Amino acid sequence: MLTKFCYSICYRAFRSESSFVRNLSEAFSSNKAILNAAICRSVSTSVDPEQTTPRPLKRNKTKRSHEAENFIDWLEVRVAAGQGGDGMCSFLSLPMTEYAGPDGGDGGNGGHVIFEADTNLNSLNHLRLNIAAKAGEKGRSKNCNGRNADHLIVKVPVGTFFRDTNGTILTELKQNEAKFLAARGGAGGKGNAFFLSNEVRAPVVREVGGMGEVKKLTVEMRVIAHAGLVGFPNAGKSTLLSALSRARPKVASYPFTTLHAHVGIIEYEDRTSLAIADLPGIIPDAHKNRGLGLEFLRHIERCVCLMYVIDLSQPEPWLQLEHLRYELDMYSPGLADRPCAIVGNKIDLPEAQANLSELQSRVDLPVFPISAKKGINVTSLLIHFRKLYDEHHKDITTENVEKDSEQSNDNKVIL
Repeated sequence: MLTKFCYSICYRAFRSESSFVRNLSEAFSSNKAILNAAICRSVSTSVDPEQTTPRPLKRNKTKRSHEAENFIDWLEVRVAAGQGGDGMCSFLSLPMTEYAGPDGGDGGNGGHVIFEADTNLNSLNHLRLNIAAKAGEKGRSKNCNGRNADHLIVKVPVGTFFRDTNGTILTELKQNEAKFLAARGGAGGKGNAFFLSNEVRAPVVREVGGMGEVKKLTVEMRVIAHAGLVGFPNAGKSTLLSALSRARPKVASYPFTTLHAHVGIIEYEDRTSLAIADLPGIIPDAHKNRGLGLEFLRHIERCVCLMYVIDLSQPEPWLQLEHLRYELDMYSPGLADRPCAIVGNKIDLPEAQANLSELQSRVDLPVFPISAKKGINVTSLLIHFRKLYDEHHKDITTENVEKDSEQSNDNKVIL
């Protein structure tokens, strides 16, 4: 009786569960058309067909809980391939044959040093100054060859190019998973069993493993960011970067807070991601290597667009723009002519309103008055940034390639 009672309870539970699943599937199928129509309406209303420039997306994620690592776009490294393993010199001795002949095995090959492009990277801060591959194992007795060392594959961002000590460009990794063999590993040495012949039945010769290549290379990124924030110290560049992206550069009320470049990512409605860099502050005579000097100006040269961050709270803010453009022209002629935007920061301060009208009357470029601290007028700046990128990013990339090619050819002629 107890068994039949349990069976009946299980059967009723199964029937009730089956009817619930069946009713749920019928309800979902009947409302499927309604759901699709609602999704289509939401997509159609979110994108304006008359709008040509995509708008930036709002950040749903919170700020990083820690400060980002230092951004590095230029580095001198020493690459050393692995040495080949030595060959073995030994003779086999068996119980019934004391002199059974040579049985020394060959050494393994040393590992190569290979650089590979990766789209998931945007900095060179993970590279070590000394990059060395492992050596091959030595040969052993009983004709046991040494193990070949694994190749050392070093990931770098797409668009990274390499120079030798003379400044000649060796190659550039333009596509994802593109590889560059920087240093070739040494070949393993032969054991004495390799030299066995009819004339020499007991060779005592073995080879030493070959040395791996050792080179000094300069690793550089073609473009570090799509836009760079250029301005004097304490102009609010780090605050602006934190307002535009999830990056958390160090922000303080004293100058030269930023000693290394920081990069933030901005996403738009068409799923395009653009990078913007917070560059160290510039001072007069920076082209003479004063302050951070040439290291700072090298960062600017690898940006597609420039954003001049002007402090509107200071008297005569148009002089800041003149000094910035002068330093760029003195470092590299034509650098100040790149696509740019003038950002008038600290518009929330009382004295900034009068300086804004004076600045707009003295410059021909559009001025975007914003407050990076309070987030005022930030969206219009990002829309203008996207317009500059869509119009000029191909031209700037081609210009950088041609310039590096000319420098490489000049170095070859001098040598």
